[in-house]
Amino acid sequence: MELALELLALVVLVPIAGALYQWLGNARDAHRFPAPGRLIDLGGYRLHIHVMGEGSPPVVFEAGIAATSLSWRLVQPQVAALTCTASYDRAWLGWSDANPQPQTIWRIVEELRSLLDRAGLPRPRILVAHSFGGLVACAYRARYPAEIAGMVLVDPVAAGEWCEPSESHRKMLRRGILLSRRGGWLARLGVVRIALNLLAAGGRRFPKAVAQVSSGRGAAVTERIVGEVRKLPPEVWPMIQSHWCNPKCFEGLARHLEALPESAGTVAAEVAAGRAGRDVPIIVLSAANASAEQRAEHEQLARWFQGRLEIVPVSGHWMQLDRPDVVIGAIEEVVSKVRGG
Repeated sequence: MELALELLALVVLVPIAGALYQWLGNARDAHRFPAPGRLIDLGGYRLHIHVMGEGSPPVVFEAGIAATSLSWRLVQPQVAALTCTASYDRAWLGWSDANPQPQTIWRIVEELRSLLDRAGLPRPRILVAHSFGGLVACAYRARYPAEIAGMVLVDPVAAGEWCEPSESHRKMLRRGILLSRRGGWLARLGVVRIALNLLAAGGRRFPKAVAQVSSGRGAAVTERIVGEVRKLPPEVWPMIQSHWCNPKCFEGLARHLEALPESAGTVAAEVAAGRAGRDVPIIVLSAANASAEQRAEHEQLARWFQGRLEIVPVSGHWMQLDRPDVVIGAIEEVVSKVRGG
């Protein structure tokens, strides 16, 4: 009987202690890592935007599916010496608030457009988009072509892979959504925070065990993402860690993944319909390790936009971290063309 009571106490107290640890950690993170930019209200929720530099045309950075404004830290300050720049966090991610509405591609476009208008960035704008952000950029240009002065697409998602996903891709999506929601529960109980704190301190055994329990084979993906983050300046690492400790980011990833087939289908339909809009300078940067299907889609995007395709040597998918010099050079080229240079 006593053993049963002790086990019951553990079952009750451990989750409470974990939740308290998580609550205290969130409060500490909010104090240590205030938003570097502004939080702008869009009608009941706020999005974070970080504006740097002055001049025209403004350059707007759109991040990957679970990434934030921090993913542009090696690029934005350099481009800000040339013109006005803005990076931001989509709803649910980074310093932005949650938005209970589905994260469809058109909602993301409308949120970005409203955010830029309220932040005072003039039109037209140059969009620089990585991975999933390429879908957002293409959809924005399809709906509001007059507002886009140019684009740089950094190893954009291959819409054709996801608009009618194969069984293996559907399985990958279902698993990603499940693991994201599982990660959210672990974050609420403080488990993710404990694991990441130990990892930052040099511990490996417990963080690896948590990754394997929560992700299974996805633990290798987690390790790969950590490796990409390590390419950013060290002062950024604890900020990204604080975001990963927040259950909000896991729910945001799940919602983005749920909407991915529809988002990709929207962009694929626009490409098929040939609605490229008016002629503006566009560069598509394709990673050296892109698959044949991804490379073919990058070539199709370049043809559709009558732009230029550049295959970037010694680069992976996170090209803005592997080859920020190439990304910056492409942006400078587009800015020069827009200015008439």
